[in-house]
Amino acid sequence: MDGIFNSKKLALITLLGTVAFVSNGFLPSPADKMFIVIQALAFALGSLAMAKGGAMFAALVNGILLSLLRAGFFPFSLIFSVAYGLLIEVFFQAFKVNEANKIRGKRLILALALASGTIGVLSMYLTTLLKIIPMAAPLYAGVLIVGIINGVAAGYLAVRLWNRYLNAWFTKRHSTNML
Repeated sequence: MDGIFNSKKLALITLLGTVAFVSNGFLPSPADKMFIVIQALAFALGSLAMAKGGAMFAALVNGILLSLLRAGFFPFSLIFSVAYGLLIEVFFQAFKVNEANKIRGKRLILALALASGTIGVLSMYLTTLLKIIPMAAPLYAGVLIVGIINGVAAGYLAVRLWNRYLNAWFTKRHSTNML
């Protein structure tokens, strides 16, 4: 069974979700919304490893761990983490990032940049709406710009890591020696 119930893929994606949590779980707001390159990279690799739902599953793991760490922000941490994974999945599908087992690097970078900028602005909007942080236009612009830069950097790294190391683990000829 090579679908969602492949235990090796689930283990890898769970690990990616945990890496995403460790990379920004301890950063204060708004820094946690600005420095998401490792989180974006982990979710992108999760999406590539598991064609349907990989980014969302990694994001769910991240969101659950964030909710445990920041119980006062539950359910927002969980919702925005899963929303980020969903945005990555949607943009990857819309831009046809993975066609016939060939990764389209520029499309992946664009999709991740758009997903990262979008989720950064949405999370900033909610935190200002709830008066967790004050409304400041330069802060919004900073989150948008840095989110896009993080998405581009994570996209570039995802393409390099996938093509150089991970792709071979997920092809049929290496399926028994995946990890």
